[in-house]
Amino acid sequence: MEGLTTIPSKFDPKETTERLETELRAQGMKIFARIDHAAGAREAGLDLRPTEVIIFGNARGGTPLMQSVQTAGIDLPLKALVWQDAANKTWISYNEPTWIAQRHGLTNVDPAVSKMNALLRAVTTRAASDLSDN
Repeated sequence: MEGLTTIPSKFDPKETTERLETELRAQGMKIFARIDHAAGAREAGLDLRPTEVIIFGNARGGTPLMQSVQTAGIDLPLKALVWQDAANKTWISYNEPTWIAQRHGLTNVDPAVSKMNALLRAVTTRAASDLSDN
């Protein structure tokens, strides 16, 4: 899917989500919300495999994008989705900041977008693997 990165996790959804939140906080990100779609489905009497969104960000990182084009605010703060497929494999997905910038026609924000890309790649990789345990 264009603009979406999805990586496999070695851990179950609960542990992956906890590890991701820990990694984000360690990088100075504020966690704005966690949305448990599976819990919402259960409340409605429906089944859904584990599916949880973490909404996070940092005003120093996101504000320059919104200063350039305010509609970028619809895609900010950043989000990561931790989900489990039908084979019980856990994944982390996120919108690529480069795609967000392209979507909104952002200019002169390459340093901010590059930092966001690097941050997302690093925190999701550490959350999904044993790299943070070394």
